[in-house]
Amino acid sequence: MGRYRAIMTETDREHISGKSNPTQQQKDQAVYRVRQRISEELPNDIEVLKEHRPDVLEELQSVVCEEDD
Repeated sequence: MGRYRAIMTETDREHISGKSNPTQQQKDQAVYRVRQRISEELPNDIEVLKEHRPDVLEELQSVVCEEDD
């Protein structure tokens, strides 16, 4: 079974981390795409989870809001 993505595609991860030896433009474009997903798509997903699956929203919050030790 293939892996699912969250906010970043595998290509986004490779460009942002520098693993694929990307140009600065590729890095910037990857960051732009991730920011778009955070600001435009994630709020919609959160609203759906809040209304229909608050248990899953809690799981999301626990991962996103986890504090580093």
